[in-house]
Amino acid sequence: MNDTNEERIVSLDALRGLTIGFMILVNTPGSWNYVYAPLRHAKWHGCTPTDLVFPFFLFIVGTAMRFSFSRFDYKPSSLLIKKIIWRSVTIFVIGLMLNAFPFIRQDWDWSSFRVMGVLQRIGIAYGISSIAVLHIHGKQLFYFSTFILLIYWFVLLFFGGVNPYSLETNIVRTIDMALLGESHLYGGTGIPFDPEGLFSTIPAAVSVIIGYAIGERFQNRVNGINVFYQLIKWGVLGTLLGMIWGLVFPINKQIWTSSYVLFTGGIATLFMAGFYWLIDFKGFHNIAWPFVIFGTNSIFVYAASGLWSKALLLINFEYKNRVISGYGYLYKTIFQPLAGDLNGSFLFALAHVVVFWLLLYWMYRKKIFIKI
Repeated sequence: MNDTNEERIVSLDALRGLTIGFMILVNTPGSWNYVYAPLRHAKWHGCTPTDLVFPFFLFIVGTAMRFSFSRFDYKPSSLLIKKIIWRSVTIFVIGLMLNAFPFIRQDWDWSSFRVMGVLQRIGIAYGISSIAVLHIHGKQLFYFSTFILLIYWFVLLFFGGVNPYSLETNIVRTIDMALLGESHLYGGTGIPFDPEGLFSTIPAAVSVIIGYAIGERFQNRVNGINVFYQLIKWGVLGTLLGMIWGLVFPINKQIWTSSYVLFTGGIATLFMAGFYWLIDFKGFHNIAWPFVIFGTNSIFVYAASGLWSKALLLINFEYKNRVISGYGYLYKTIFQPLAGDLNGSFLFALAHVVVFWLLLYWMYRKKIFIKI
């Protein structure tokens, strides 16, 4: 979802673009057996640079939301509510279609179709946070967000058994299995568990609200250096509070813990401060434009990169007397011989970043903007 308001700031577009570019880099290695550690998700507790991508995007959704809602004077009109519902449902459905691709196969089993996913979470979190910020303002919004994070902690702590934050016993998994069914959850962890499940999307909505609150700081940018100092203050505070809370409620992306919300929200705010100081305050716009290109069609490029990877996996090639996917063939015949296993895998991902940037640059020059 892109902000189209005249008040938009270049640093926000650049941060969105950086997030999308890094997302493509971590999502398309040549081989998952050969990936640099910072480009992997934490196995469970903890946070790697890759674990910042999703909360950064939700943060940016919230920041952009603050600007786009100014056209409606931040009031819940029937037109705005309809737009919110339409966007939420549309993003959710696009996510479902990505899960269902290639839609019709002879061996397709709808009984094991995964319901949730990245876009589904974005759609729901956007809907929840939008309704919240239109009806709750100022300190009440802070209290509301704090209440959600605390309640989420208490539910996980008291209803998760002896080891409430483990993969097997966490209440997030239990609730998702009850609501969606085991066969409709992600199975990549070895057991039915969805890192983008329904229940853990509730604290993810607070990640959007944090972005919205930071966007509010940009409404009056008369004193630019004061805005910068405010962002630094809130960024450091959020990061430290997340780290401290993480001592008793571990920072964990897969169950989107409250400490993770504060920790990543703080880091996102610090990145926003850095981009704002360099680009909007100091005027170094030349460093921004490559990232801005990536931020112009964010939902489109996410969907396109996912479809491309899936399409490559469906195509088969013969390689050294065995059949492998087009994805593997591309890696093994071009990038692995060129740079070896680990660097070749990284180069494969980097090449995808460049190719998708060129596609988006062409769309930008042609003024093709796919908005939801």
